[in-house]
Amino acid sequence: MKTAPVTETNFADLQLIHRGKVRDLYAVEDKLLMVATDRISAFDVVMSDPIPDKGAVLTGLSLFWFDYLQDIVPNHLISADPADYPEVCAPYREQLRGRSMLVKKAKPLPVECIVRGYISGSFWKAYQKNTTVCGFALPAGMQESEQLPEILFTPSTKAEQGVHDENISLDRMAEIVGGAETEKIAGVCIELYRKAADYARSQGIIIADTKFELGWYEGKLLLIDEVLTPDSSRFWPADDYRIGRGQASFDKQFLRDYLLTLDWPQTPPAPKLPADIITKSRERYLEAFERITGKTFAV
Repeated sequence: MKTAPVTETNFADLQLIHRGKVRDLYAVEDKLLMVATDRISAFDVVMSDPIPDKGAVLTGLSLFWFDYLQDIVPNHLISADPADYPEVCAPYREQLRGRSMLVKKAKPLPVECIVRGYISGSFWKAYQKNTTVCGFALPAGMQESEQLPEILFTPSTKAEQGVHDENISLDRMAEIVGGAETEKIAGVCIELYRKAADYARSQGIIIADTKFELGWYEGKLLLIDEVLTPDSSRFWPADDYRIGRGQASFDKQFLRDYLLTLDWPQTPPAPKLPADIITKSRERYLEAFERITGKTFAV
């Protein structure tokens, strides 16, 4: 059942500390309340039209992965049940149900943690110019969407909203967060990707690449934010996978491909999305959820 889309939350009794491309973040006591709206962005621009139920899909997938991957690294989740939230949240429980998480207030890393198993997107574009990408010397003659010889950890800067992130080397990351920390973070991210990709493949999905968010909490490294969703990952249907071309996807690439057909400079304001693009985008998010979790999506 499709529900009315949530484009923005405004909880008067709670302190809004950040409104991102998709999530509204509130301070609740010494914790954080993350609320996933139905906003969707492409090319770092938030679209004017939401995708109904998208926030619930992102939350449900993140909860699945937090549980599945907790043997590799702990995460920041306290509860996703509004009944467990502090009393100040009680008036908003119905709006929070299914699309929110109460989490520990970790300090996010100052870099993006990107892991790649296949050559695609910006990485493929860079490879076409130089076979050494992000400091990694890759074999000559690779084709678009081909599996990489090994899983690669390729960090990037964290840019302000509306500005593109920039790839950085592991040496540069070590200058920012420390050498030992970089080695630990890279190892954790590769193991997260390996376990998740193996599972997803068993469900008919190839995870081509993904972005993990990690942070420090009381001296421990935690997995935070969202995990392995269509917003943070490139999901391909395994039965349609072919080397040498772009792939059909369950992620935002479908929306990006549509936007590239328009005479739009990829800057605000965003163009209005046709009803069929919204419907098809929603269907892709729901299918990703159902394939990965094995559950029928229910609001």
